[in-house]
Amino acid sequence: MTPEDRPSDATEPRPRPTPLDPPMVPFAVGGTIAWAVAGLVLFVFFRDWLESTGRTDWLWICLTGFLLGFPGTATMMRHDAQRRRRRTDPPQP
Repeated sequence: MTPEDRPSDATEPRPRPTPLDPPMVPFAVGGTIAWAVAGLVLFVFFRDWLESTGRTDWLWICLTGFLLGFPGTATMMRHDAQRRRRRTDPPQP
């Protein structure tokens, strides 16, 4: 195929799509709530089963996920604040 036979758009670079930059706090809060709900469901409804099968560590895993959600949410709050600042400040040359 000669260069004249190729479509013109094949030689022109495509414009780069803008990256997704959604707010992250709802994801962090949602994950924290999910770990809390999972832990409560396991504790209330499956505690006897967890003890009889030796799987009480699942409760500790849920507690850890819930507790790690707090610094994760704080980090995402900083991320979102910087994201808002990036969108309002003009780009530096």
